[in-house]
Formats: sequence, C-alpha cells, structure tokens
Amino acid sequence: MSFDPATLVYNERGLIPAIAQSEGDGEVLMMAWMNAEAVARTLETGRVTYWSRSRAAFWVKGESSGHVQELVDLRVDCDRDCLLVVVRQTGPACHTNRRSCFFTAVRDGAEVELMAPEA
Repeated sequence: MSFDPATLVYNERGLIPAIAQSEGDGEVLMMAWMNAEAVARTLETGRVTYWSRSRAAFWVKGESSGHVQELVDLRVDCDRDCLLVVVRQTGPACHTNRRSCFFTAVRDGAEVELMAPEA
C-alpha cells in the first residue's frame, strides 16, 4: 500500500503537527508543523522538512545551523492528524542550542530548567 500525504488530516491552515523523536534514546526533541509538501519532501530527501508559520516558507532542519535531522522513520497516529518523525539528530534540536525544546519542567508550581544550552 503506497502512502499519500493527502490522506493525512490537516488543520484549517493545511498543517499537521510533527513531533521529532531521537532514534537512539527516544527523547522528544521538538514539535513543528508540516504541510503535505513538507511531508513529501521529507520522504523524498531523507532530510526533515517543516513548514515555518512565521516565515511562511519551507524549513529544512539544519539548513542554516548544521543541526540536521536525518529521517529514520515517519509514523502516522491512529487519527492521521499527528506525525511522529523519528530522526538521527546532529547537534542540538532547539534553536536555543539545547538538545531538546522541552527543557523546562513545571514542578511544585515553579519552572525548572532541565538542561543548559550546549557550548
């Protein structure tokens, strides 16, 4: 059975959330948005491509920073409205220079920084 990105469920802006997860340890690295063309480009090139809402343009992860996400596996959730992108991450995934965008926890009513930026 072949895969068609048009069969996914996109929001009113034509976007679907994509959660990037590290292949090695399963860590959730980031969440970004894709449209059907970004999904197709990711599958064609093996380089994870997102849709930047702020720039209204395609964004190939690592294109400017060198912090590349190489596609290992693309998974579709049961409702077809969210993607899990299993990646081989080079360098930090977050634009703040941290491995993961999820570096802040809320514990006992306070925010706790879980990791510092990489040097």
